Amino acid sequence: QVQLVESGGGLVQAGGSLRLSCAASGSIFSRATMGWYRQVPEKQRELVASITTGGSTNYPDSVKGRFTISREYGKNTVYLQMNSLKPEDTAVYYCNLRLPGPSNFWGQGTQVTVSS
Repeated sequence: QVQLVESGGGLVQAGGSLRLSCAASGSIFSRATMGWYRQVPEKQRELVASITTGGSTNYPDSVKGRFTISREYGKNTVYLQMNSLKPEDTAVYYCNLRLPGPSNFWGQGTQVTVSS
């Protein structure tokens, strides 16, 4: 069973920065696509960044140029650097680990609140 432990959320003023971390247990991190998603009440969870084993990244337009995802294989950890934060970035952020096929794992979520 894979465990994903997120950290780094909190309260920040608009224009500020935060860095989220997600540490994965087990030995499958090196074979997994990692992602960060976010969710606000009554809305669907949405992708904010993903990174493949080869380092290819993907971002929606809403965060492109402001958020950067990276991974550190030696620590089984994926990061999300968030700059120029906006109030609309306020959400619970979830780490995701995905393998080919049906294997899909989620962290417990970390709250990010951006004040105006």
